[in-house]
Amino acid sequence: MSELSVKQAHHMGLHRLGIEFSDGHKQNVDFAPFIFSSGHPDYDKYKQESEFLKYEIVDGNLNWDDYTMIFPVEALYTGRLTR
Repeated sequence: MSELSVKQAHHMGLHRLGIEFSDGHKQNVDFAPFIFSSGHPDYDKYKQESEFLKYEIVDGNLNWDDYTMIFPVEALYTGRLTR
């Protein structure tokens, strides 16, 4: 079995992304609870929707600003982001 990866993502409004994975699974993920409650100053800029939307898919992972913010693919798959 190949390693699970993010194939594509699209904006669904506010801080939500619809993510499609290499196995065809699709998950809607709300990043707002994580971003707005993390308390980490590196994530403050992502409270602005325009900065949040600057994500890229790099090597099968969602990546913001050269790995300033990144999540395990398995967490995205389940839609459960933790601090």
